[in-house]
Amino acid sequence: MARDGDRWNADQYLKFSGPRFRPGLDLLAQAPVADPASIVDLGCGTGDLTLAIQARFLKARITGMDNSPDMLAKARKHGADIDWVEADLMRWTPKTPADLVYSNAVLQWVPDHPTVLRHVAGMVSATGGLAIQMPRNFNAPSHVLARETAAGPRWKDRIGSALLRDPVADPDVYYRLLGDLGFSHIDIWETEYLHVLEGDDPVLEWVKGTALTPVFALIDGQERADFVAEYGAALRIAYPKQPDGRTLFPFRRIFLTARR
Repeated sequence: MARDGDRWNADQYLKFSGPRFRPGLDLLAQAPVADPASIVDLGCGTGDLTLAIQARFLKARITGMDNSPDMLAKARKHGADIDWVEADLMRWTPKTPADLVYSNAVLQWVPDHPTVLRHVAGMVSATGGLAIQMPRNFNAPSHVLARETAAGPRWKDRIGSALLRDPVADPDVYYRLLGDLGFSHIDIWETEYLHVLEGDDPVLEWVKGTALTPVFALIDGQERADFVAEYGAALRIAYPKQPDGRTLFPFRRIFLTARR
């Protein structure tokens, strides 16, 4: 789940493993291939969802690909019979096309989705399928406030353009792209999860593990602490604690499944 070097912190990412992994499990439940002999998990991260894939398809040969050494170190500790590969998504293809290519919360990090999907489609066998999930909440307060903070006078020259703005297209765009790539049985839907988070500043802790990674790649030490404090104050207003002490975090995602 990483790009541009290893800026990922597996422990930070796993702080909210339950709500983070739920969309991936929902995607797996809708896998478009009933009995794949080979599966690729693109951006496998810590490998927890790769294990769920293995549990669902016990006979399949599974490859988990990621370009974060920290994430893959966690994945390898599972001890599972899975081929873990460190690689850049746009520079890697499996040795042979896979019957199922699964990608959970990864492709939003890679620009130019027509090119991305063409590359990913080349990983799919002649009778295989795709299962993709991406966040589509880049206009939510969590992301808007990060961009606004980064555009402030102290930060704009350092990190003003580092954050993703809206890398994920509308559903109809993906329908046409997948059709042009020779896929049929295309199913696209969106879900908005209402994550109920525990603890202090939980939305800030969530985005530290994902959306803020481009910022953390550019600033460290006191600068990072100052940015986080400024942004965190805005988040507390946008996502106040409920009377029961929990924090509600709406999160919209798009799901794509298709097969040849």
